[in-house]
Formats: sequence, structure tokens, C-alpha cells
Amino acid sequence: MRTQFILSAVAALALAGPSLAQAPDQSDEIIRGHYQAVLGDCAACHSEPGGKPLAGGAPLQTPFGPLVPPNITPDRDTGIGKWSESDFKTMMRTGIGHDGVRLYPAMPYPAYTKMSDQDLSDLWKYLQTVEPVNNEVVANQLPFPFNIRLSLLGWNLLNFSKGEFKPDASKSAQWNRGAYLVQGAGHCSTCHTPKNILGADKDGEFLRGGSLQGWFAPDITGSMHTGLGSWSNEEIVAYLKTGANNKTIASGPMREAVENSTSKMSDDDLTAIAEYLKTLPGKEDEAGAPVSVSDQRMMAGRAVYRDNCSACHGSDGAGAMPLFPALAGNQIVQQSNTDTLTHIVFAGSQGAATANKPTAPSMPSFAWRLSDDQVADVLTYVRNSWGNSAAPVDASTAKKTREN
Repeated sequence: MRTQFILSAVAALALAGPSLAQAPDQSDEIIRGHYQAVLGDCAACHSEPGGKPLAGGAPLQTPFGPLVPPNITPDRDTGIGKWSESDFKTMMRTGIGHDGVRLYPAMPYPAYTKMSDQDLSDLWKYLQTVEPVNNEVVANQLPFPFNIRLSLLGWNLLNFSKGEFKPDASKSAQWNRGAYLVQGAGHCSTCHTPKNILGADKDGEFLRGGSLQGWFAPDITGSMHTGLGSWSNEEIVAYLKTGANNKTIASGPMREAVENSTSKMSDDDLTAIAEYLKTLPGKEDEAGAPVSVSDQRMMAGRAVYRDNCSACHGSDGAGAMPLFPALAGNQIVQQSNTDTLTHIVFAGSQGAATANKPTAPSMPSFAWRLSDDQVADVLTYVRNSWGNSAAPVDASTAKKTREN
């Protein structure tokens, strides 16, 4: 695969013109740049399903309205073909694009600002080898007053700190590599950190879980109850590499992140990420008392679970990996936000298909079979059985998910 990519990159350089074709030493930079695009999961946002790579993505539904990821191919009219490398680096570091256009932080420049100059340079060189695609994208589709980009000047003053990642001398090289990837190119905070009213990361809650387009990106700190505290480093690596481990299976946006990005990362980088995440402080409000088994919702939920869920997940919630995840002790099940759980019950779920685990497990939709009350009851039961402990789910929450 490496040889094939080198040949493709060299061919692209030849097509780009004599000045680039005469610089075969750029092949290593382009290969490194391709890896930076993998780390940053550029394709997830900038490539629409079935469309040309990086020619513009599907709309992102933000709390302020839709934004469409733009064309970042080297097309001169509709992409970044007229940009210089300096323009690109300025955009990645400050959120100010070509001709001074300010970008919305849905493009995670607050994370990319931490990337090194070398990594940004390599990424730029790789993007020059992508097929140019003429595809006009109207990125800003926000309603007034959010469509006024000048407002981003104030947003940046309040919420953005420019600056490259600085290693912590008291930590290991591996820990610092993990921190660099998570905070920078991986931009994990974009999804996994809760947001304030302005859409910026909440101070002091780094990676403790955030809502995203009808899903909840879970707590990935070292919390024992809702985070990765009980996971081993090897289990974290397995999850990122394959989309599954002996505890759970990736779904929703995380499935896409695994398929497009983390499954293609090096083992060394995945190990570094795991080491870093395990050290992050979790929430102080750990598990409370579970809902009583005599509660009416628990009794009703147990009946729903027995008839609809136990065949796959087991009467004891132990599951049957690699196809059916355990629900007992499952951190995702016990998150404070239940968006992901209700979404999966109503819409079903498809696991990740990766090189190491090409068979993607799936779960059917139960929207046709279960009422809002039944969904709320069964989730309350699951969240408070087999050692789990979490707040009950209300039928209004289930109804909101169904309607969306």
C-alpha cells in the first residue's frame, strides 16, 4: 500500500507541473502529509458521501444553524488552488482564511493551532496532490445574526488561544505525543468536550462528553464511572484500531472516525493517545445509588428488555462480543446524557468495518416496535442493572429523539 501511494503521489506531482515534478524528495513530505490528513480526519467533514475526496462535505447541523465544509482540493476557482502555504498555515493557526475571511470554529482551528509547523507544511504539500475538483460550496448557511462573520472577532477574543503545543517536561515522550495528537490534529475536544452558550469548550470540562447532531460523544477522561478509568491501555487501542473491544462497539459519528481515521493510525500513536487519556481527571460526581428494582419503571423496563434485548445482550447484560456489546458496566450506558442510547434504540446502529475487523456488527431499529414509554423504561432498566447506576430516562426525552 505504501508503494502504491508513493507512485500515486509522484504521478500527481508530474501532473502538477515541472517545478513540482522535479522535486522527488517531496515524496516523504507528501506521505507524512497524508498521515496528517488521517490524524485530522479531514475526509469526514470535507468529503460528501459518494462525492469526490475533499471537494466539500455534507452540512453540519450546529446549534446556530447549518454550516457546509468547503472544498479544500487545489481547484483554483472553488477550492484552495489560489492559496499559498502561508495562507493555509495562517488559517490553521488563527481561523483566518484567504483574503482575511474568518472561519467558524466548527472548523476546529482552536485545536489545529497546536500543530507543529512541520506537520502543517507536510499537510499542505499533500493537499496539493489531491485531484482538483470544481465544486462551489456555500459554506455559511447560518441565519442572521450568526451569518455575520465579524462576530467571530469577539468569539476569538473570548474563547480562542493561539499557540503551538508545548510539551510537558515532567511527562514521558509517549504521553506528550498522545497529548499533542488529542489536543491538536485529532481535535477530540471538538466533539467530546461540553460547550457553553457561545459554542466554545467549557472551562474545566475537557473531554467530559458533549452533544453533537443528535448524538452524545461520551466522557473519555479517566473517570471510573463514565470515562475510560476502568479500561486498560490495550482496550483503548483495540477500540480505536478496530471499532470494538471487549467492552463496547463504536457507533454513530465515532464509527466514522474509526473507519476514516483512528484505524489508520500507527500503533505507537494509538498507544500514546491511550496513555494520555487515562491520566485526564474525570468528573467528581461519580456513581450514585441506582434506581430501586421495585420502581415501576424498572419493572416495566425489565419486561421490555427480556422480550427485545436479552437474546443478544444476555439476561445478565454480559453481551456476546464481538457482535453484541456488554451493557453491564458499560460507561456509555451510564453517561449523564442519553442522546446516543435513545438514538440507537430508535434508529439502530452499524458498527465500524476496519481492516482488522472487516465484519461490522449491527443492531436493528426498534422505533416501529417500542413506544416512547417503553424506550424510556428499558433504558432506565439497563442504566440501573448489573452494577450500573444512572439517572432514569423520561418518556419526553425518548419522544424528542423520535421526532428528530
